[in-house]
Amino acid sequence: MAISFDKALGVHPHALLIRSQRAEILASNIANADTPGYKAKDIDFAQAFKAAKSSQQRGNTMVRTDDSHLNGGTKMTGGVELFRNPNQADTGDGNSVDVQVERNLYVQNSLEYQASLQFLSGKFKGLNKALGGQG
Repeated sequence: MAISFDKALGVHPHALLIRSQRAEILASNIANADTPGYKAKDIDFAQAFKAAKSSQQRGNTMVRTDDSHLNGGTKMTGGVELFRNPNQADTGDGNSVDVQVERNLYVQNSLEYQASLQFLSGKFKGLNKALGGQG
């Protein structure tokens, strides 16, 4: 009997990937806090997660059918990267990054990433026990 890792691990690998990509975007926002004209971006996690779940249920995977095709990569955001509405008035340089908001979102995302990682770790421990290993 074969083990399907997609079924065994569920959506947790997708959640980790989306949270990782969100961390990159939030870090980019912080890094560009002083860049004139930079607009803060974020991912709609719920929408990206929904897209990842439906993709997993359909079993859709990108396949390169020709060597000249670009590698699809592992972006899970599915076009749900959005510009954030600014919380502060324009300072004159067109930058919409509020560093305090970005730091708070980054910390929250980090905690959620750790939670997803713990869920995934629990899944691996369960698989290890099911296969007769030491857990």
